[in-house]
Amino acid sequence: MVPIILSSFIAVYVFVERILTINKANQSPDAFVARIKEMVLRGDINGAKLLCGHFDSPIARMIEKGVARIGSPLKTIEASIENVAKIELFKLEKNLSVLATVSGAAPMMGFLGTVIGMVEAFIAIAQEEGSVSPKLLSSGIYTAMITTVAGLIVGIVAYLAYNYLVTRVSKVVHKMEYSSIEFIDLLQEPR
Repeated sequence: MVPIILSSFIAVYVFVERILTINKANQSPDAFVARIKEMVLRGDINGAKLLCGHFDSPIARMIEKGVARIGSPLKTIEASIENVAKIELFKLEKNLSVLATVSGAAPMMGFLGTVIGMVEAFIAIAQEEGSVSPKLLSSGIYTAMITTVAGLIVGIVAYLAYNYLVTRVSKVVHKMEYSSIEFIDLLQEPR
């Protein structure tokens, strides 16, 4: 039971930490992108860089890299933005694999506890001389089944949390892609 309980604490910690990070990254970029577009069209590149520096979001860091590369060939700007996007995606997905591991390992630990409990029950039966009391048998099986239930509960909750976070990350990635495309389109507009 101890490893299952530790796994549940790890899963809760990762979930809360990731949800806070994803919520921070999921801030609506529409007003930000509109202000950047306005500044770039006016030629205020330094102002656009400063504005990007004031926002702590993946989109702001991507756009900041693009703004810093204005004047370079468009392919270079796109590559720079894409590289920052990869780094930001890595940051968003950090520790999600831990949650996926807990969702698979917790039920297995529960099953292991069940098997160990059943072995102990059979050892107790083998050591009992004469007739075996139902109480002896049921207490071993009861203990064994508790670990299975606990492992399944932790595994199911961790699995649902993992899938929820993956969906949230996908939405942030979509916003990042949309904002970067909008920025690249801005650079291609005739002036």
